[in-house]
Amino acid sequence: MKILYLHQYFKTPSEPGGTRSYWIAKELIKNGHEVTMITAKALQNKNREEKNIDGIKVIYLNEGYDQKMSVFIRLKTFLKFVWKSTYEANKYKDMDLVIATSTPLTIGIPALFLKWFKKTPFLFEVRDLWPEVPIQMGAIKNSLLKKLARLFEKTIYKNALHVIALSPGMQEGVLRYIPKEKTSMIPNMAKKDEFWPRKKNVQLEKNLGLKTSSFKVIHFGALGLANGAYTILESALILKNDNSVEFLFVGGGATEEELINICKKNQLDNVRFLGRFPMDELSEIVNLCDVSIISFKDLPILYTNSPNKLFDSLSAGKPIIVNSAGWTKDIAEKYNCGYYVNPNNPEELAEKIKFSQKNPEVMIQMSSNSRKLAEEKYDKSILSKKFVEVVNSLNI
Repeated sequence: MKILYLHQYFKTPSEPGGTRSYWIAKELIKNGHEVTMITAKALQNKNREEKNIDGIKVIYLNEGYDQKMSVFIRLKTFLKFVWKSTYEANKYKDMDLVIATSTPLTIGIPALFLKWFKKTPFLFEVRDLWPEVPIQMGAIKNSLLKKLARLFEKTIYKNALHVIALSPGMQEGVLRYIPKEKTSMIPNMAKKDEFWPRKKNVQLEKNLGLKTSSFKVIHFGALGLANGAYTILESALILKNDNSVEFLFVGGGATEEELINICKKNQLDNVRFLGRFPMDELSEIVNLCDVSIISFKDLPILYTNSPNKLFDSLSAGKPIIVNSAGWTKDIAEKYNCGYYVNPNNPEELAEKIKFSQKNPEVMIQMSSNSRKLAEEKYDKSILSKKFVEVVNSLNI
């Protein structure tokens, strides 16, 4: 089949960010499909750029995005990309299938356009339950806008040939509108060949200015409002005088500057913000650490999340600490690969960190369990095949 893949935030392994669409596209090509990816990128002095990346035809449209943007600017950016991507998608006359992956939910507009005006079916992938996430976070307050946003969500699901959700909770959200046989659940992916346990890179540790003997706790990925990283800083404040523990933040986002200012104000020398890194360097940094924190605000809708950082942490063989009382809690506890802590109780997080530090035998077992889970259940080689199986099963 000829497949048009719509993903506003498409990333390759050489770039910071999630690479799920890259691996899926590669697997589609491996199975004989042709893939054209339409995505956004800040381009210099041009409106469009076309590249062949590992067999994927990638169309970059000039539309930059940053998590630090205000809600209004984000919405404007989303709508501009909708217009540009719809115009670009309309050029293709012989596509058999469209794959549209959120967020944002507005990625469904070009998919709907192609179905309604060109009769091209689409598969929709739900990475977050929009608009419920911004509604519960207070970004959408107007009652009419809420109704319209939910109606738009319903319209996308009902018009999709199939919907793939990234967690059981997300799938439940989709089932409010369409029957279960039109849905699948394929979570985010571990990457066993990109993140794996090995000997620590001591030189990198020195280059980053980290202590060689400290117990390192890492939070990597986005630092948006939804991540609720303030609790981590409260735990760091509790452990302020404990020179044996270091907190590392790798990534960035809307709250990063405020978090840094809180650290300066409270003289938290045990917290380091390292910035963004491509996957190979990020993998080396994660490997230096002892425990990985997967943090979110205490909102029911965020219990449904399927964070990349969790699966990359499993792949790296790291014990995990999660603070969402949803399926990530179930993963940590069922497979004995980490702990759940109350997101409103920084003392509990501090206690779990110190317990982990003082019980290396427990950490060794959890590390082994994490890696095994990544290899046997969540690796991209397994889940990309499942995605392609869904595509191949569609009645097109």
